[in-house]
Amino acid sequence: MAELQQELFTRKRTPDGTTVVVNERCLVRNRDGHRVVVVSGVVLAQYTVGDHMAEAHVMVNLCEQGWADQNDVARAFGCTSRTVRRHQERFAENGLAALGHGGGFPRGRSRLRPSRTRLVGRLKSEGLSNRAIAAQIGVTEKSVRKLVRRMGWTERTPEQESLALGRSEPADPNLSAFAQTAFGGGTPPVSLDTDPADRGGDRLLAYLGLLDDAAPLFRAGTRVPRAGVLLALPALTESGVFDIAREVYGSIGPAFYGLRTTVVAMLLMALLRLKRPEALKEHSPGDLGRLLGLDRAPEVKTLRRKLIRLAALGRATEFGRALAKHRVEARGATLGFLYVDGHVRAYHGKHSLPKAHLARMRIAMPATTDYWTNDQHGDPLFVVTAEANAGLVTMLPLLLAEVRGLVGVRRVTVVFDRGGWSPALFQKIIQDGFDVLTYRKGRWRRVPKSRFRIHKGVIEGRKISYALADQGIALLGGKFRMRQVTRLSGDGHQTPIVTSRRDLSALQVTHRMFDRWRQENFFKYLREEYALDALADHAVVPDNPTRDVPNPVRRRLDDKIREARAEIASLEAQYGQKALANPETVRKTMRGFKIAHGKLGQALRAATRRLVALRRRRAAAPARVPVADVVEGEVVKLAPEKKHLSSIVKMVAYQAESDLVRLLAPHYRRADDEGRTLIQSALADSADIEVTKHELRITLAPLSSAHRTLALAALCDTLNLARTPSPGSRLLLRYEVAPAP
Repeated sequence: MAELQQELFTRKRTPDGTTVVVNERCLVRNRDGHRVVVVSGVVLAQYTVGDHMAEAHVMVNLCEQGWADQNDVARAFGCTSRTVRRHQERFAENGLAALGHGGGFPRGRSRLRPSRTRLVGRLKSEGLSNRAIAAQIGVTEKSVRKLVRRMGWTERTPEQESLALGRSEPADPNLSAFAQTAFGGGTPPVSLDTDPADRGGDRLLAYLGLLDDAAPLFRAGTRVPRAGVLLALPALTESGVFDIAREVYGSIGPAFYGLRTTVVAMLLMALLRLKRPEALKEHSPGDLGRLLGLDRAPEVKTLRRKLIRLAALGRATEFGRALAKHRVEARGATLGFLYVDGHVRAYHGKHSLPKAHLARMRIAMPATTDYWTNDQHGDPLFVVTAEANAGLVTMLPLLLAEVRGLVGVRRVTVVFDRGGWSPALFQKIIQDGFDVLTYRKGRWRRVPKSRFRIHKGVIEGRKISYALADQGIALLGGKFRMRQVTRLSGDGHQTPIVTSRRDLSALQVTHRMFDRWRQENFFKYLREEYALDALADHAVVPDNPTRDVPNPVRRRLDDKIREARAEIASLEAQYGQKALANPETVRKTMRGFKIAHGKLGQALRAATRRLVALRRRRAAAPARVPVADVVEGEVVKLAPEKKHLSSIVKMVAYQAESDLVRLLAPHYRRADDEGRTLIQSALADSADIEVTKHELRITLAPLSSAHRTLALAALCDTLNLARTPSPGSRLLLRYEVAPAP
């Protein structure tokens, strides 16, 4: 490994047996092929000459801990200050592993795989520009230009172009490679209707069982209400939801509103904040239908029937897993940290369901618990419904097994709150190849204030400063050791954070832990904007009758014990008050005092006997009993399939909204604060629709201010580079913003 790193990092060697002075506090000694870094007489690090990962880590530590500045470190280690800064940036972003390879692309290797080379050649033959190809395959335009030059590409003459277009199977030069293959063999559904406002022919074919899904036929128009929601189609297409839905569900039978139309309708409804199917009653079916390329949108009962048919197939878990796998393959870089938390959905119906504690309402009530896994940007990855509101300690192994199936063998740090605190579980998680980051729970010894140091830095473009103390702790009776980083607040409150990551700085550990609030904000946003807690189905299914629950008899005995204790405390207070006021001249002995207050003493002794008897009865009662012994009638739970499917739809809609916000960020200064508000306004905006032979042109109305309109126009230009076809059609989506009046 050291030889490989030596090849990757070639640098002038320091002669053996020399000492290099960094500054008045730090020096570096070289002897017998080893290098020792000494700070104020204390050895900070020791490593083998040629281990440049360790050397880069030492540079970072000297700068981060304030022992030396970048210029001194660069001079001592024979590099530039820019190299030191680059090491710091890599370490801040991806930890120690990021220091183990050289910067830039390895020499002698092609930047694009052979399959990408063939794809570039095909796209060039179809007439796409270098910029469009770069945007489609995810590299820079310069990379495409170099590859095309190495391929010896020459532009076609008009005669060659006419010969190419005269093949037996002509290719549409305005259609991207995705459009040729995204609909099963390059044949999108077709329609025999010619009038987009009258789809009687396709409806007849669906009635006769000859049509699985109506092809979209868009109708031109001006100021079409809410047509801005079509901005989300490129992001939805990139998520793979349409292809994956077809792979998982296949078809939902002969229908005018088929699988693709149903999925598109549900996604656009979510983005338009139509939170339940009943909300369709408040909007014109014709106006909503124009967004789908149909004469009218499905009605409430139609959409509900489609959901029931999809739920009957029982493939929501498979659907969600396939979507998560697609997202991991496309954006695996955001999965270094995964945030796991449970969301409790209250139930107000008549069925007897297990109770769960609603933290936001500070009450326990019938509910179901969903456990969400989000990436480090706060975007959801997948959701799992817990059986009988199982706690996070119980659910973590199941969730991590799901994560392992998605990310493979790579090591991921799992971040969660105190609900998952279990040192024994941490040991197992670490053995399974994960790292842990959580708050410490229970009693712990406060850290002396003298051990706290101010840590400052810039992470993700934000300046951060915390008073932190970094130390090791022993758990499970000293058999298991972890790292604890404690933050000291201005009011003196200490927040201990426990982790197995020793390669991160204390500032990074604290920042990643506090980033868990992104997931809390995600839950709040989905509750308010997407009606996450809305009950999708009132149906119930049988539940496991042998599942154990807390014994209600024991709970009633606990209440009686509390009452008995309160009664004894009251009687003792009265007895003590009588003793304090006892006139010694009248009753000089304790015997006389007891005789005078005999009734009070008898009541106190009787209450004590009742408390002892209640404690014996509670000790004899089992703590948990089968749920069948507690619930009257059949043991049931809410049907999970339909709710799981609706949660997946809302998750994909939120992901598309997040993607649009990220595309908007370079063009809008306040994207962090107002990005979602601007995107929400754009999606609800009216727009002109124009249909050409090869394009579906969406011209959005200007927004409320000039700078917001300019940002929206820049977003449209970015989306146009992707050359995305409308789902179910060959028409390429093209966006622009109308000039302000």
